[in-house]
Amino acid sequence: MFEQAVLPVQNVQAYSEVAGAVELAFASGRVDNFLRDVQRSGVRIRQFEAVLALGLLGRGMAAKYGALGDSDRGLIRELYLRLVERVPTALRAKYLRIYAYY
Repeated sequence: MFEQAVLPVQNVQAYSEVAGAVELAFASGRVDNFLRDVQRSGVRIRQFEAVLALGLLGRGMAAKYGALGDSDRGLIRELYLRLVERVPTALRAKYLRIYAYY
């Protein structure tokens, strides 16, 4: 059975701030607004770097993300994509344009 390797976080403070911003965007009371903002921006939900660069996860998060090491950035991307897939089906249907693969 496959078991994913556990990578230690190198820059704990910056990682925590960026991860907190990602988790806040997908919090149950805020996810609808976040998805609406992503749709208005014209990017797809799975384009993490584009969402980050547009400031949709908060001001300064792109710079903090850029300061992270490769493994920390990979952990943040995995967290983001995992949360993207956990969005309730009703909201995914509502924002089909940003979720669709075409």
